[in-house]
Amino acid sequence: MAGGFGSRLGMGEKPVVELLGKPLVSYVIDALESTENIRNIYVAVSPATPSTGSVVHNRYNGRIKVIDTMGGNYVADMVYAVKTAAINEPVLVMMADIPLLNRTLLEHIIKEYEKCGAPAMSVFSPIYVCKGLGIRPDTVFNWKGKLIVPAGINIIDGKDIENEQPYVSLIMEDLELALNVNTVDDLQRCKEILSEIKDANVAGNNL
Repeated sequence: MAGGFGSRLGMGEKPVVELLGKPLVSYVIDALESTENIRNIYVAVSPATPSTGSVVHNRYNGRIKVIDTMGGNYVADMVYAVKTAAINEPVLVMMADIPLLNRTLLEHIIKEYEKCGAPAMSVFSPIYVCKGLGIRPDTVFNWKGKLIVPAGINIIDGKDIENEQPYVSLIMEDLELALNVNTVDDLQRCKEILSEIKDANVAGNNL
């Protein structure tokens, strides 16, 4: 889902804001492309993100499908995108602003869905993980006495996309899922974490 206004970030179209020389949306696409059991990838854009589709098309040589939605309503745009793509099986729906996402996390989420026994699953971060990163989330839920924050990642049964589906909550403490880029401070924090990961990998390769 790459059709939001990104008004809090204030840097134009959020999906194509660059993080260490790479568009935010590409971090999500690249993680999806490296993940087993992910077959087709679609980027849902809107009138608020007119350049995002072109960037995706050019960067991936047309192999990533772009769907134009009306924009303005996340759920309506999601339903439209899933129906347009004619997906009649479980579909992983996520935001385009989770740049720390990786294959290991995605494969874990998919495995948890496969054994959950429900048609839908939503991923959440405990609020203490968000607070540890200095994030003030907009939306907080009380789940069994614990405060949790939506990670912007859901798996839904595509064949029943127009109806509300019973879902289970998957609570994950990984900071990579808690850090959505909504502000300039979030973007800077992602830069720091990715730079630390890069430096650690370089150090490991030099051992």
